Amino acid sequence: MDRAKRAIGAYVAVGAAAGLLAAGLFALKISRVLRAAQQEVRSRAGWEFVSRPYTPETSLPFEPLATPAEFTRAERFQEDLYIAGPAGLFHYGPGGKLVRKFAVGQELPPGPLAGLARAVLADAHEEELILATAEDGLLAFNGRSFRQIYPRESAAREITCLAAGASGHLLIGTKRRGVLVFDGKRLSALHPTLAKAYVTVLAGNETDLWVGTLDRGVLHWHAGETEAFGEQEGLPDQQALSIAIAGERVYVGTALGVAVFESGKFSRVIAPGVFATALLATPERLIVGTEDQGIFTLPLAPERREMPARAATDAQEVQQILRDGDGVYVLTRGEIYRMNPRGLAWERALERSPAALTDRNVSALALDAVGRLWVGYFNRGLDLIDGAGGRVRHVEDEHVFCVNRILAEPRDGTVDVATANGLVRFSPAGNEEQVMTRAGGLIADHVTDVAVYGEGLALATPAGLTFLDRGGARSLYAFEGLVNNHVYALGVSGEELLAGTLGGISVIDGEAVQANYTMGNSGLQHNWITAVARVGDEWMVGTYGAGVMAMDRQGRFHALPTATGPFNVAPNALLVTPEHVFAGTLGEGLYVLGRTSGRWTIVRSGLPSSNVTALAAGGGSIYVGTDNGLVRIAEQKFEP
Repeated sequence: MDRAKRAIGAYVAVGAAAGLLAAGLFALKISRVLRAAQQEVRSRAGWEFVSRPYTPETSLPFEPLATPAEFTRAERFQEDLYIAGPAGLFHYGPGGKLVRKFAVGQELPPGPLAGLARAVLADAHEEELILATAEDGLLAFNGRSFRQIYPRESAAREITCLAAGASGHLLIGTKRRGVLVFDGKRLSALHPTLAKAYVTVLAGNETDLWVGTLDRGVLHWHAGETEAFGEQEGLPDQQALSIAIAGERVYVGTALGVAVFESGKFSRVIAPGVFATALLATPERLIVGTEDQGIFTLPLAPERREMPARAATDAQEVQQILRDGDGVYVLTRGEIYRMNPRGLAWERALERSPAALTDRNVSALALDAVGRLWVGYFNRGLDLIDGAGGRVRHVEDEHVFCVNRILAEPRDGTVDVATANGLVRFSPAGNEEQVMTRAGGLIADHVTDVAVYGEGLALATPAGLTFLDRGGARSLYAFEGLVNNHVYALGVSGEELLAGTLGGISVIDGEAVQANYTMGNSGLQHNWITAVARVGDEWMVGTYGAGVMAMDRQGRFHALPTATGPFNVAPNALLVTPEHVFAGTLGEGLYVLGRTSGRWTIVRSGLPSSNVTALAAGGGSIYVGTDNGLVRIAEQKFEP
């Protein structure tokens, strides 16, 4: 009897468990359905946005230093050629003459332009040129003035590309929200199946659209549904770089060749191995622009599918190929070429703009003892700009390439350049004298920061600290007390050295660790330290995640009004002058403390990007480096 009762109890328990499991699965299914329904409702409801005239702020007179013109997209508008790029919008008239320029951070919002298209939207009475900005939504230009379409949600402002749809609709590719559609009155998702894609390129219209993505191949939206084509379906690579449509044929360019689709179905791969960044299709031929192999023309007749013929041009980094009437233009990162009337060669079609600097992506700045400005780049070495005549000398080699920090030593006029490939020392005349790497005693080749310390130097690396002086090289790492081996930033005050690391702060005296501070044992709000600088009796500490904090002599941290918050300080982007403290951030612009007023202000207007990556002071000016150019301003323009 007891055995029977136990058996019945077991059956009941199993039944109850099965019931709970079924209920759980049902609840999970209902939850998924509800989420899908919510997403559908949201896509139909659309995203809130503001449409308003755009008037640039001109409160601070930043002066841009001439950087190379880089192009990403071109459109013919009102009979002239407009080209968008990181620096802004360029207007070219007849003969390729530059008519005017609308610079980012000046006439346009900070940040590079991501797309360009022509459209007649429902709230406009004429055709407009639509510009996609990196962070500030859309700008519509009628040839006279700009108006701004600004989505409330930041993800809807992360635009990657544009395409003009039918009936006044604008198709918008984004990083996180897939494909949006805008008709001038309503901004919404095109369809939930496209809602989460990182879009790289668009071609077609809102009823039959091909969507290139970063890692999901190409998506084909048509007849109310989406088909996906990746490597398993024949695409040479998961990242789609370019798309061209010619009747029933669609060509998708990737880094490993061009996929051909016939009537919506994958057919074959042509030009295997070609890095196809731009395409233009005609019934007879396909023109392929590449990253580093020039321009190819592929005959498309079935009997002429031989290897493509390479055009006679040195075009590199092709961004776009566009038809203009009977002509064809090829837009590269720094030039635009036009096919000559006989169709036999490509000719440069634009007047080149002068540039003082080599690149736009600034990673380090310093002024030396004779007033030369040293500009380090993320991946292009460095420029030395003479303070008197403005002459520029570029240095780039296997060691001077990815520059992290530039230190002008006050003791002897030498300049130390910390790079991803070692420490490079330059003479007072600006000549490369010595390269130090791990083979010469450093704990690692990658040097993230360098500071004058004692009778020598302290070097930060991802493997710990190295001290250099006449006695040679000695290293300090976590086994000997350092809070974390990955050191990003150094600060010196007398005998005290602060090492900002991925795991907190180490206070060092001599060459011994005296104290470690982390979120676990102090008021520090984030362990990832990106910058440190002495300000009076305190240390200013830049973090990746909590903005700027202050640390007193006893190791107590406190938050700073305005300057402490959920944002990131760029590596080594803290600058202290007698009147101000400047903090460069990633995405939030420039934070400025008036040391007299004690107030922090946030500056974005006038900057070419809200990613402020390097700072320097000299001759009464503040130099502000970003990932999209370099500007300067008289320090007296800031509130003291």
